[in-house]
Amino acid sequence: MTQEKLYQIALQFALEGEIEQIRPLGEGFINDTFVVQTKGNAPDYILQRKNHVVFPDVPAMMENIWAVTEHIKTKVADPMRETLTIVKTHDGALYVEVDGNFWAVCVMIENSLSYDRATTPELALQGGVGIGRFQAQLADFTQPLKVVLKGFHDIRYRFEQWDATLAADPVGRKQEVAEEIEWIASRREEMSNFWALVENGTIPTHVSHNDTKISNILFDKTTGNVLCAIDLDTVMSSTSLNDFGDAIRSYTNTGAEDDPVLENVSMSLDMFRAYTEGYLSEQKSLCQTELDWLAFSAKYITYEQVLRFLMDYIDGDKYYKIAYPDHNLVRTRAQYKLLCSMEEQYEDMCAIVRELSK
Repeated sequence: MTQEKLYQIALQFALEGEIEQIRPLGEGFINDTFVVQTKGNAPDYILQRKNHVVFPDVPAMMENIWAVTEHIKTKVADPMRETLTIVKTHDGALYVEVDGNFWAVCVMIENSLSYDRATTPELALQGGVGIGRFQAQLADFTQPLKVVLKGFHDIRYRFEQWDATLAADPVGRKQEVAEEIEWIASRREEMSNFWALVENGTIPTHVSHNDTKISNILFDKTTGNVLCAIDLDTVMSSTSLNDFGDAIRSYTNTGAEDDPVLENVSMSLDMFRAYTEGYLSEQKSLCQTELDWLAFSAKYITYEQVLRFLMDYIDGDKYYKIAYPDHNLVRTRAQYKLLCSMEEQYEDMCAIVRELSK
C-alpha cells in the first residue's frame, strides 16, 4: 500500500487537523494497522484495514463496535480515554471500501501502553480488572449484536467441523495422531454438556469481548491504571465465561502456546488467583450459575483450542499459520498439557472463585 493511497483513504474520514505522516503500527497478523499523525494539537488516529477474509461481514462488525463503544461512553468519566472513539467518514459511514478492502478509523488514545504478556500476578490482576470492567459497563446493554464469526467458541459447531475433518482425513494424518484424537473423544460429552447450558439459557448470554489476551487491554502510561479494552472486532453476544476462560488460558500458562518442551507448560495457580481477583472486583453481575461454572470455562476454552489445533493439523494446516511442518501438532500437545494441569488443579480453582466471589 503506497503512502499516496493511504492518504487518499484517510482523507475520506472526518479527521481533525492536517495529516503530517502515516506510518505502520505493529506486525499486522490479521489487520493492517497504521498511525495517522496530525500537525498541531489535533489528535492522532489509528487507520486499520479490516481483514474481510477472517471477518466476512465487516459492516456488521463496525456496527457492533459503534454500538458498544457509544454505550460505554455513557458510563465513564473520560469518554475519549476510557473506550475507543470511532471516527466516521464525511458521509457519516463507519468505514470505507476501497478495492474490495474495508478501512476504519478510531482516535488514538495518547499516553497509553499495552503489554504483550502478563509476566506478574500484579499485571494479571489488572488484566482481570480490564475485562471485568468492560463486561460490567455493558451489563445493561440490550441492543442485539450481529454475528461476525460463525460458531465462535461454540463447541457444537466445532464438533461438526471436527467430525467432517476426521471423516475426510484429507492429507492422511489421522492414523498418526490416534492418541491425540482420543484426548478429544474422552472429554466430548463433558464439553457438550457445558455448552448445552448456554444453548438452553441456564448460563445467560451477554456482550463478550472474545479475545481477552492482555495485549487487548490499554493502560495509562502515567498512572499504570487500566484505561479500556481495545481490539473489539470480535465483540458479540455470548456467555461472559468465554472471556474469562480465554484469559485464563492466556495469562496462566507458564510456557508458550507452542512450547515444544512440555515440562515448561502448566497452569500457574498464582496467576489464576490474581486474574480472578481483578475480574471479580469489577464484574459484580454474574449469577450463581455463572460463578459455579467460571473455573470450568478455562478448561472449556483450552479444550476447544486443543481441538482446533489438532483439527487444523489433520486438515493439512489450512487455518493457522505454521513455522514448520508439525507446528500445529506441537501446539496441540502444549495446549493439552495446559489442559491437564488445569484438570489437576480444578478443585483449587473452584475454591478460589468461591472465596473471591463472597
